[in-house]
Amino acid sequence: MYQIQTFEEQSFTMYQLSNADDSAWVTICPERGGIITSFGVDGKEQLYINKETLYDRSKNIRGGIPILFPIAGQLEEGKYEWDGETYNMPNHGLARIYPWEVVEKKQDETQASITVRFVSSISTKAVYPFDFDVLFTYTIRANELLIEQSFGNVSDQAMPMYVGLHPYFKASQKNVVLKTDTTKLFDYSDESVQDFQGSVDMENRKESVVLLDAKARKVSMELGTGQEVHMETGAEYKYTVIWTEKGKEFICVEPWMAMAGELNRKEELVMIEPKETLDTFVRFRVE
Repeated sequence: MYQIQTFEEQSFTMYQLSNADDSAWVTICPERGGIITSFGVDGKEQLYINKETLYDRSKNIRGGIPILFPIAGQLEEGKYEWDGETYNMPNHGLARIYPWEVVEKKQDETQASITVRFVSSISTKAVYPFDFDVLFTYTIRANELLIEQSFGNVSDQAMPMYVGLHPYFKASQKNVVLKTDTTKLFDYSDESVQDFQGSVDMENRKESVVLLDAKARKVSMELGTGQEVHMETGAEYKYTVIWTEKGKEFICVEPWMAMAGELNRKEELVMIEPKETLDTFVRFRVE
């Protein structure tokens, strides 16, 4: 029987979903942006987490799987214009800096899930002038983590967004071997387009790289941990961003719907019509 446990950690309420023998699990902290803080398969932790940043509400969390909504990445001078008005938007948007609400929990013989919710407020509308209702359902089953996402536009006007996830995978090496049909990548260090040769060496790169032209929404990665991680996404996630920090044992392999700065360019925005909802997913499987 899969189970859901609740516990307190440094004044935060944590929810852990796991199988019967606790060899597979996912842990969520709704108060800190609905973030996944831990994900394990076969008794092995898959994610890096800096607990100091998790416990300090004034800091952005380094680790886990932060949610990037309504934008992924940075904007020019942290600003964008919409309908003649100028707004300031934090890097990676709002979802990761607001508390989320738990709205549903389920468990049975084959899986366990929890649904968390983030809705617009007066403070979010000062930055992003739209009414929204976002639901994320995290499901653990066998060797798989499924993240189902529902983005509801409650506004009377079309709502722009380009969402991302920011998984920090544990990695013992910086040369990431990737199985993907991508042929080109974009290097933010010098803004060049390069041929993809089957791996990306992040050891001495100053900035992230982006896999540009994948047709299949699947990528598998070898991070030197003895296990292979397979990522599959909905069609909306067109890009895969790879990033790390020198001296830190993690590699971020991130599904994004558009590249950084899209709310300035307005060329690939995902537009949700009034009173409509966009449903999509990201799935991680470990073997």
